[in-house]
Amino acid sequence: MTFELSGLASYGVFLLTMAAIYAVVSLALNVQWGMTGLFNIGIAGFYAVGAYTSAIVTSPPSTEHLGGYGMPFVVGLLAAMVMSGVIAILVGLITINLRSDYLAIASIGIAEIVRLIFKNEDWIGNGVRGIAGIQRPFSDNPLVYLAVVVVVLLLVYLTIERARKSPWGRVLRAIRENELGAQAAGKNVFRFRLEAFVMGSVLMGLGGGLYAHFIGFVSPESFEPIFGTFLAWVMLIAGGSGSNKGAVLAAMTTQASSLRLLLIGVLLQVILLRRPEGILPEERPHVGASPVSSTEVEDEAAE
Repeated sequence: MTFELSGLASYGVFLLTMAAIYAVVSLALNVQWGMTGLFNIGIAGFYAVGAYTSAIVTSPPSTEHLGGYGMPFVVGLLAAMVMSGVIAILVGLITINLRSDYLAIASIGIAEIVRLIFKNEDWIGNGVRGIAGIQRPFSDNPLVYLAVVVVVLLLVYLTIERARKSPWGRVLRAIRENELGAQAAGKNVFRFRLEAFVMGSVLMGLGGGLYAHFIGFVSPESFEPIFGTFLAWVMLIAGGSGSNKGAVLAAMTTQASSLRLLLIGVLLQVILLRRPEGILPEERPHVGASPVSSTEVEDEAAE
């Protein structure tokens, strides 16, 4: 049965769904940058890998691109996460020890390589023509898919929030604040940085899978840096780096208009000047208490 919404209601559902998907990606970036200090500018690459993987796994048989296995939606999302995680491990083993701008250059280069592979290798994703006919799960009702995305967002938020408060999350913040201090406490900094990088990339792949099934079509142009990387960074900075609540809030507010690329640029400048810590800054201990002490890291972090 076909379900139709009015024009304004349909637009509102579209914006809310896209905002929830971007919130997943923003939370993923928060694991890497907000919690660990990993300057990843290659978000679009993992986002694209997740979208294409889920599309290939779940789409019907086709002679135009790889796959066409017709698997269920959940299998597609799991495959998107696994593929993004595998690529993140390979990339992380090479680049994870690079610092700030060097990691940024390496990651954006890798993201462009991924996009150009999808663009030029027709046998994978039908080149510039992309993959069409990607089905939404459960129902064609857009409200149903919005509910699915919101449930996924809630699960991702609760998972990252629990990780942030765990000993593992405290070690990540210790590395972000004082890497040498974390090393002196006996922590394997490389391992923790790699774990954070992989976890964030897996969630970026999840966001890509959700996007593919929502739009019903993927092509290389959908994953240019302005859409896959820039928006996620703006959302995290505007919401408050290190704050999961802020990442979600900013994702919702920056999708409020079709002129968002202009408005979020203005919003970002205002926030950087007036409230550089973000709308909802990271919660820190009271004055007088050490944010993350070496003793706390040593006693509470699980090796």
